[in-house]
Amino acid sequence: MTPPLERAELAAALREVRQRTGLSLTGLEERTPFSKSSWGRYLKGDTLPPRDAVRALCRLAGEPDGRCLALWEIAEAAGSGRAAHAPADAPSRGTGRKEASAPPPPEGTNRNRSLRVAVAVAAGAAVLASAVTAAVLLTDGGAPDGSAGAARTAPASPGAAVVPPPRCRGASCAGKDPINMLCGVHPDTLTTYRTAVGARLELRHSPRCGTSWARMWATEIGDRVELVAPGPPRSAEVTDALDAQAYLYTPMAVTSPGAVVRACFHPSAAGTDPECFEATVR
Repeated sequence: MTPPLERAELAAALREVRQRTGLSLTGLEERTPFSKSSWGRYLKGDTLPPRDAVRALCRLAGEPDGRCLALWEIAEAAGSGRAAHAPADAPSRGTGRKEASAPPPPEGTNRNRSLRVAVAVAAGAAVLASAVTAAVLLTDGGAPDGSAGAARTAPASPGAAVVPPPRCRGASCAGKDPINMLCGVHPDTLTTYRTAVGARLELRHSPRCGTSWARMWATEIGDRVELVAPGPPRSAEVTDALDAQAYLYTPMAVTSPGAVVRACFHPSAAGTDPECFEATVR
């Protein structure tokens, strides 16, 4: 079974870090609290690893854990959202449309790469900011009254995950991709819908960005989703096989609590009526 996009991204990053450790799975078992079989599942993306496992692997490689923890946060948030809103089964298209809970795009596609670059840049910035703060604290001789550290800011806990900040907020997000803008970290899944032909859709909202969007998967070339929310309609269409194997997102619309957002799925099959559903931003 192919792992979801967010978990596949994390697994790819962990494999890169593991290569730099020079350790086998047995070596990882000997140096961490996690078994050889567990590491095998984590590195293949079969299972979401504990956050402590991510930190332990980065420590063995002598690398900062900010980027991997940011990817872990995204994978954990996406997995929790799907589990909380699992849609009911529906009949598949007579021509044999494949059912899939969350198929990720192939390695190297533009969607995969854009997510990796966006997260890496934001996580790197967060790590750099932490380093600057640490340097200031180390060179500060103390508080103005001479007490040692009375006015110092407490450093972040080593176990705290570095969550990358969004790259836009409010009106500056309108019409932009929710993944590239990192609005997809800890989004609210407003509702999940499965169409009569088997495609799956979700309406999602980012409290951090103040935006909403729709996403779909298990689609076919020619399928289209349209988001109706405050502002102009936003849509996304499956144009090729890569799109059909990926999550496809509409551009974002600026929304606030109480706003009603609506999505309409337009299947590729001629003569098939569109299916619409809606939800209220909480």
